[in-house]
Amino acid sequence: MADWESTFAELVAVRGPALRAHAYLLTGDPATAGDLVQEALLRVFGRLRLGTDIDQLEAYVRRVILNLYVDERRRAKRWNDTRHLLADEPVQGDDHLVDANAVRQALSGLSPKQRACVVLRYYEDLTVLEIADQLGCAEGTVKRHLADARTRLASQLGVTEESVR
Repeated sequence: MADWESTFAELVAVRGPALRAHAYLLTGDPATAGDLVQEALLRVFGRLRLGTDIDQLEAYVRRVILNLYVDERRRAKRWNDTRHLLADEPVQGDDHLVDANAVRQALSGLSPKQRACVVLRYYEDLTVLEIADQLGCAEGTVKRHLADARTRLASQLGVTEESVR
């Protein structure tokens, strides 16, 4: 077995569930998250020069997942702007599912950068500086995205902004 094959197998076995969870939080859909992880792994392991450090490879795959997500959201937004939008049916069921669906729905209303900032800040527990490095933008831009996202989430979920912080 080639070096890259054993490294790939180890990365998928050890960090695969965490990578899928990361992608799921960004996309809100398990199938799309799986596709996103596969595409990211394909792009990372399609390169000829790779190291064998699992932590570095995982960070690289996460970065590719984030970039793929943001790019896809941009394309989807352009597409959605050119076609008729249909209203979604309200979800009924147990309160926990309704709450989870409300959060997913509210997250889907954010811009790709806002959603990425929220996921990186509150799920990945990254600092503003680390998020800025991940997204390749200024700290002030990340703070603005987070503030806008918190305001929008608070209004959509019907909570006060103080409880969102």
